[in-house]
Amino acid sequence: MKCHEISKLLLTVSLFTAISCTSFAGVALEMLPGKGIVVTPVKSTDQGVSFQNQLVVHGLKDLGYEVKEAKEVEYATAHIAIANGDATFLAGSWEPLHSDFYEKSGGDAKLVRAGSLSANALQGYLIDKKTADQYKITNILQLKDPSIARLFDTDGDGKADLTGCTPGWACEKIIENLLNTTGLRTTVTQKTGAYSALMADVIARYKEGKPILYYTWTPYYVSALLVPDKDVVWLEVPSPAGEQQPAGKYYGYAVNTQHVVANKAFVEANPAAGKFFELVTIDVNDINAQNNRLFRGEKTPADIERHVDLWIKAHQKTYDGWLAAARAAGEK
Repeated sequence: MKCHEISKLLLTVSLFTAISCTSFAGVALEMLPGKGIVVTPVKSTDQGVSFQNQLVVHGLKDLGYEVKEAKEVEYATAHIAIANGDATFLAGSWEPLHSDFYEKSGGDAKLVRAGSLSANALQGYLIDKKTADQYKITNILQLKDPSIARLFDTDGDGKADLTGCTPGWACEKIIENLLNTTGLRTTVTQKTGAYSALMADVIARYKEGKPILYYTWTPYYVSALLVPDKDVVWLEVPSPAGEQQPAGKYYGYAVNTQHVVANKAFVEANPAAGKFFELVTIDVNDINAQNNRLFRGEKTPADIERHVDLWIKAHQKTYDGWLAAARAAGEK
């Protein structure tokens, strides 16, 4: 081969290589719309939400975002931090339970409450089925009867002890309002504290065959251990006009939907992340099952990451679809 032919061949190869590298670089950039962007999540002190949070974190990392370790704060503080730009998102803002937190933090002007992370979440008050059947207890107002209330007395003061919420949670205030407005205050006391520790005592009492009275929500591990309609029963609550559960009974709370709540300016600047926030969703039963694994001791960060990996593998096509839609939104 002559020298000028060799030179021409080398030039062709060089040009092809340059074009190819540019193309591959463009593909890589397209697949990582979050490259170079730092995200700061926050999460509740309730460990039961770690799974949802980590699934969202996993998706953002797959989109190229640099995600810091989530800071643990109470829900009210989380909404304020996100609105002020001190944090980026929370995976688990309840609507309508946390609507007051949302509005007081700036509402739609500063925040975005996206998609449906988990739908049809129930909340309310339950007692063990054995006691419910024996004394025909179906409604929380029956606890106005001192003889019924004493069945659930755990500290010897003659009043029912309702295992309630961590101080500062929205449910704590709702329970206090219930006691005040229904006349239950004279026979019922809300026991507050670290919720997981409170529920450990409730479960221990149940295993000992003692009556139990407690507040909980779904999805959460408690309902995997104390199964409604099998081990325990929901108590009806006097309902405001139009407030009913799907079964036609009211348990004190509207049916809730969990959302990802995020800083509005961040979502507007990062449509890929915004689209992922909008699309990610987890079935209540999947969260209950994972929370039960937490309760059984699988609660390290490595355990939770493994749970997320297993969930993704079981829903790979859906998860890949979320990422594809997020990347497409990022291109626009």
